[in-house]
Amino acid sequence: MYGLGEVCPGVEVEPGTNLLVAGPPMTGKRTLALEILAHGNRRGDGTIVVTTKDGGEDVREDLRERLGRDENAPIGIVDCVSKQQGMNPAQSEDIAYASSPKDMTGIGIQLSEFLQGFYKDRNVQRNRILLHSLSTLLMYSNLQTVFRFLHVFTGRVQSADALGIFVIDSTAHDQQTMSTLQQLFDGQIEVREGEDNRSELRVKGVGENTDWRPVPEF
Repeated sequence: MYGLGEVCPGVEVEPGTNLLVAGPPMTGKRTLALEILAHGNRRGDGTIVVTTKDGGEDVREDLRERLGRDENAPIGIVDCVSKQQGMNPAQSEDIAYASSPKDMTGIGIQLSEFLQGFYKDRNVQRNRILLHSLSTLLMYSNLQTVFRFLHVFTGRVQSADALGIFVIDSTAHDQQTMSTLQQLFDGQIEVREGEDNRSELRVKGVGENTDWRPVPEF
């Protein structure tokens, strides 16, 4: 089982689960998602982040701060941003590069290579995988293309007995888009702005649905 840690104490999900983290902008969805990954990494789980919004080095720095800078923690980042911005970064052990958020073939290949490397070379059998964010993918490709890509991606999470976390800005897309994408996921972490500008979350679709609760401060 995969626990969600301080994000949602007491909630555990089966290996192979794909969760959608959905909510408006500025409600802390990215922080929540990274914290779920960091919780597992502290227990020896591998961490793979596909980032379509932030550069790979920034994501690595953020993760290491959450992990207490454990240099040996198994981290893999697929950066879909830097090359698109005209940079020519050299691939490193923990950061691989796709040409842009449209390069879904490249993203899939890099994800597979990290999973295989963790499993074969480092004997990491449990992995948590984050894609941040689906909204960026939908800016560059149509819904049908993104749906097909995510169908394969979520299937890979399932076959690897991993935990998949996918972040989307729910207010940026119409209800039909959200309903179509939600079919791909086992459950959802919904985030909203609560009282006193404090974000709240609830978990639906996996285990018992939770009530709205304040998002912890990390």
